[in-house]
Amino acid sequence: MAFRNNKQMRKGNLKALGQKIQKARKQKGLLQVDLAVRVGISSGYVGSIEQGLRYPSLKVLQKMAKTLGINVKDLF
Repeated sequence: MAFRNNKQMRKGNLKALGQKIQKARKQKGLLQVDLAVRVGISSGYVGSIEQGLRYPSLKVLQKMAKTLGINVKDLF
């Protein structure tokens, strides 16, 4: 049972991370494809991150944060 709760917690954290990235991207007036090009990833990957389906690497998170003008720590 604890494993299931831990899994649900991680899923919630991924969704929250994605929502923060999406909010910052929209505040910058960027489309997913714009962010993707600047970070060097696919727009589909950006969409998956924003939906909380995929967890980006630290390197990708750092590039996203820099592009969005925020600190990585602000995403958590």
